[in-house]
Amino acid sequence: MLVGFSTHHGWVTAASDWGTPPQRKQVREGLPGSWEDFFHRTGCARLLLPLRDAGLGTGVAAPRLQRAIGVVYRPETERQSHYFHTRLDSQFDAMIHIDETHALEPLDRGALWQGGEVPETSPSGM
Repeated sequence: MLVGFSTHHGWVTAASDWGTPPQRKQVREGLPGSWEDFFHRTGCARLLLPLRDAGLGTGVAAPRLQRAIGVVYRPETERQSHYFHTRLDSQFDAMIHIDETHALEPLDRGALWQGGEVPETSPSGM
């Protein structure tokens, strides 16, 4: 069974590059029109969507952007690095959406994880 996971916003533990230490990173809100945005608009904090033989019709058959966050997360290049077009009904047997996530804490929390990433201040500089 292939189960997909999505989140609209929150925090994750991920590295900026392969082989670099994990950091606590803020996940940006899902892009407008993406699956993350679609699920967020339902108003459900958590949902399980069975897709195999569910007869959901064209609602999940239309391609939309979907975000993939794994070991590496690069918020600064999120659209290019983490989004791809997918049809949920051909990608997964079920989808779990958690609207707001919280980062897992590593057993060995280094200084990068504890401090987290620098808050985004652009363009205001505040």
